Amino acid sequence: MDKKVTKTGTVIDDIKYANDNSGMSYNEAKAYIARTTGGHNTKKFSTTDIEQVRKEIHGD
Repeated sequence: MDKKVTKTGTVIDDIKYANDNSGMSYNEAKAYIARTTGGHNTKKFSTTDIEQVRKEIHGD
């Protein structure tokens, strides 16, 4: 199999492999932190049902 290489000698498949195995993206990390730490201004990332939590706390 011929390797696809850039003009500078970078092996494209090696870069794709490294990217696939590099972990979370910036936005994925931001969303994870918002979901797990209860940070400020993170409502858009939250999956919490506020009304359900109120019912559980107050027993309504």
